[in-house]
Amino acid sequence: MTGGRGFVVERVRIDGTGIVIEGEFELPPLARLTADDQLFVAAFVRSHGSIKKMEELFGVSYPTVKNRLNRIGEAFDFVEVHLEPETGREEVLARLERGDISIHEALTYLEQGGRDE
Repeated sequence: MTGGRGFVVERVRIDGTGIVIEGEFELPPLARLTADDQLFVAAFVRSHGSIKKMEELFGVSYPTVKNRLNRIGEAFDFVEVHLEPETGREEVLARLERGDISIHEALTYLEQGGRDE
């Protein structure tokens, strides 16, 4: 599509509302992956992180799956989450699932060990 070049979204329209937001919006890291890598990540999530299942789905070896996951993971190296038992991880995930907070807010909260700062 873009020949490997980055791009910036400048207009967002919310379906059915007539609301349009203009500015410069950077895509989230997952959306910046190639279509093949996005499919790989989706398959990994759907298989509940089973490398064995990924080997079967893609017809590749364990090291191939691990290498691809490592390469894709490098695109997300900005996130380092250190969870403590008392961080309220389940509550953060529940709030994220309900749409009460954004992915960025959830990651920030988890990175801070569950402290609002």
